[in-house]
Amino acid sequence: MCVNCIRNEVDITEGIPKQATLHFCRNCERYLQPPGLWVPAQLESRELLTLCLKKLKGLNKVRLIDAGFIWTEPHSKRIKVKLTIQKEVFVNTILQQIFEVEFVVSGQQCDECTRLAAQNTWKAVVQLRQKVEHKRTFLYLEQLILKHNAHKDTTNIKETKDGIDFYYGARGHAIKMVEFLGAIVPMKYKTSEQLISKDIHTSVSNYKFTYSAEIVPVCRDDLVCIPKKLASGFGNIFQLLICTRISNSIHLLDVNTLATADVSTTAYYRYPFLSLGSSKSMVEYYVLDVEPLGPVHGKNVLCDVHVARMSDFGRNDEQFIARSHLGAILNPGDTVLGYDLARSNFNNDDFDKLAQSSGLPDVILVRKSYPSRKKKSKQRNWKIQQLGKEVDEMLPRKQEQAKIENDMELFMRDIEEDPEFRSTINIFKSTNDHAAAVETDAMTDNESDDELPEISLEEMLDEMAINMDGPDQDEDEDMMQM
Repeated sequence: MCVNCIRNEVDITEGIPKQATLHFCRNCERYLQPPGLWVPAQLESRELLTLCLKKLKGLNKVRLIDAGFIWTEPHSKRIKVKLTIQKEVFVNTILQQIFEVEFVVSGQQCDECTRLAAQNTWKAVVQLRQKVEHKRTFLYLEQLILKHNAHKDTTNIKETKDGIDFYYGARGHAIKMVEFLGAIVPMKYKTSEQLISKDIHTSVSNYKFTYSAEIVPVCRDDLVCIPKKLASGFGNIFQLLICTRISNSIHLLDVNTLATADVSTTAYYRYPFLSLGSSKSMVEYYVLDVEPLGPVHGKNVLCDVHVARMSDFGRNDEQFIARSHLGAILNPGDTVLGYDLARSNFNNDDFDKLAQSSGLPDVILVRKSYPSRKKKSKQRNWKIQQLGKEVDEMLPRKQEQAKIENDMELFMRDIEEDPEFRSTINIFKSTNDHAAAVETDAMTDNESDDELPEISLEEMLDEMAINMDGPDQDEDEDMMQM
């Protein structure tokens, strides 16, 4: 037979389906690769072509020469593939044929999107807690999570009384979050699991996992009295210290000698200690005189400071001489915050033993304060981002709302006053015109606000506005306006 007769008599495409169905998840934009794998693929890509060819069952009986897409409307839910195949029909006779296969795109939710669409469904949860009076630690954690995009795999974030809950659809994502938190704050965690369902035929069990993480109850500017065994491990450092910074360890400072101690998570839980006082229990003092003593350690300069309580003005002439590390920033006439040990009563065994064995100072100065800030408007030319946390149905009471706003204001002041602290987070320019107007008015004021700490424009980032509608919708809107 001639070539035309062979082509008319023999159909080498027999057994290869001319139509097939592709399952597509519109939420995550992935295609189903049987039996249960969902793969991402763009239109007219190699991945999508591979997926289409795997759907054709009889293709292994012929030799595939070429394959390519035929253009179709993106919204037609149709994908056409042009195939060129060869097959030996007689001895030393190979027939080549070109044909088209049409794929119908059918919508189907993948398992992950199904769990997300259902309410109260999660695979693992990370419960982060800290038993302190304020939430400034969580505000700082929130900024670190946003900067490193550590919340990208969460299905929900819920704020609780003493912390935050992170919900995940996979256990591996929760473990990754716990490892991230352990690298930035000193903490310990426990793992528990709950059996949800079990298939008795295949012995496949479904569990929910809970990771309960607790951050050490020590925060920045806290006054602590470490155990004697822990102090001997740092060269017999003085037991009464202040906390200067919290990272993956606790950074402590002795204001009398400028000696430092970095307490790791392991060392803390071996010799645990609590805070004697937090920033809310600090007293404001007026600086009368500053006498530098010479030793310098980084930004800390050892000095003797003559101070008097701000509340004692007009009542008595009581003064104190305090050894401090703030010699580089304190001047006569400034105000400073510190702990009044002369009037304080701490319920701590280590502190009682220390008070009996050695004399304690009357005042421990912690940080410089800016009383003129109270007269200044709260509007700032910068801002920080926040996580999209789930809001409880019951609104907080007025006292709790005032406490939240006060914690946020103190956290903002920490960012302004400490350049090293704000270098670890992202700060964005504020687009509020009213904030710029308020700042202009403040500059024209006769008050001497030059010493107030400010954030320079070089440290701020331009906030990126992500358009979730897509370019197609913008083009349609432009056409309608024309």
